[in-house]
Amino acid sequence: MGEKNLLPNKQIILKNYVQGCPKESDFELKTTTVSTEIPRGSKGVLLKNLYLSCDPYICHLMRHDSQSLYILSAIVPGSVVRGPGVAKVIKSGYGKLKEGDYVWGVTAWEDFSWNFYPEKLLVKIQITQDVPLSYYAGILGMSGHAAYVGWNEICCPKQGEIVYVSSGAGGVGHLVGQFAKMMGCYVVGSASTNEKVDLLKTKLGFDDAFNYKEGDLRSKLNKYFPKGIDIYFDNVGGKMLDEVLLKMNINGRIAVSGMISQYNLKKPQGIHNMFSLIEKRLSLRGFMGPDYINTYPQYVEWAVKKLQEKKLVYVGDVIPGLENVASAFVGVYHGHNIGKRIVVVAED
Repeated sequence: MGEKNLLPNKQIILKNYVQGCPKESDFELKTTTVSTEIPRGSKGVLLKNLYLSCDPYICHLMRHDSQSLYILSAIVPGSVVRGPGVAKVIKSGYGKLKEGDYVWGVTAWEDFSWNFYPEKLLVKIQITQDVPLSYYAGILGMSGHAAYVGWNEICCPKQGEIVYVSSGAGGVGHLVGQFAKMMGCYVVGSASTNEKVDLLKTKLGFDDAFNYKEGDLRSKLNKYFPKGIDIYFDNVGGKMLDEVLLKMNINGRIAVSGMISQYNLKKPQGIHNMFSLIEKRLSLRGFMGPDYINTYPQYVEWAVKKLQEKKLVYVGDVIPGLENVASAFVGVYHGHNIGKRIVVVAED
């Protein structure tokens, strides 16, 4: 194979993560090459990665005992870290994608990636001049669609209901809170810093918010939800979910979107207040956005319109450089991000 068919390719490799909060030393930067030749008979698509999403659940896939998570398989030591992102098609053996198209979906922490299952793992982006391409790594991609699905399909909201969103300043939570306000609900969010609490109340329109790290959690829930909770959008799990079960109202709904408090534990925390499910006739349901991919076109059309009308606020921080993706990702577990954290690999 001639050198003209090879491209230099920087990659972030998983070294030997086992459990606990991820560290920068769990990853290493390597430089190799990637072939630009489409394997004979394959649907392979060669992608130039542009934006990478720092999603907490990636850590779950890095555990030695990890099982595949829907369309994402376990990430084993020595392999390139995979996750959601936005990319440009460089070469395509798949009829529905051509050179120059943009996509969002499953990619990897490297300059260039081959994707051999584009029909399952990639979504073509219909370019609009009204929103930045990077939004498809967040509000117009997996996290935004997950917020939309969880809120509309799982929470089954009604006007005037009392809603609690944990990790309210996160990539999913800050959108759910706004969706709830658009429906006329009373919304309270929690966050890990006073700066984020202020953001929820001033910029994102939450009715109230609190720092869950300050004081007793049960006392906080009693203070902010004197009339109980009708809908809980859970991004945290663990002790938070356990305490919220006691505050739920009859026929309440709980949408479980993420469990950031549990991803790094050797033994997940137990839930002790499950009798509330029976006593209060609660619905508790986990979900994954790809299960509802048929709703994506209507979501993105709706979200773009709301952004254009300035009725929806997207919050995030952008970190430049593939070499910084490990530190950016680790920072999410320490609450360093506000909204969606994205790493820029390349500008188109």
